[in-house]
Amino acid sequence: MAKAKNKKKESVVKEVTTGSKKAVSSINTSKDGDFLYGRDFYIWMAGGFLLIVIGFFLMAGGNQEPTEWNVNEIYGVRRTIIAPLFMIAGLIVEVYAIFKK
Repeated sequence: MAKAKNKKKESVVKEVTTGSKKAVSSINTSKDGDFLYGRDFYIWMAGGFLLIVIGFFLMAGGNQEPTEWNVNEIYGVRRTIIAPLFMIAGLIVEVYAIFKK
């Protein structure tokens, strides 16, 4: 059921004559479409972004009165350990997606 990923790239060579000089430029074109990166890149980037957003949601919350100070809510495990770990994991996934190729 798995599709074979057969991404063939063609290299188009153009010769440009400018005055007495001849320049050769190579342009990589893909048959997949006009996207700069492949589908896997965008899936990894979306996953990393989702992890970062989950980290922000875990860090948010809590409705206290201005005169109230609830130490367990502010300095709880969810806000000080779990949420930053989700955000750091999201950033690591983003960096992996960029350097994957």
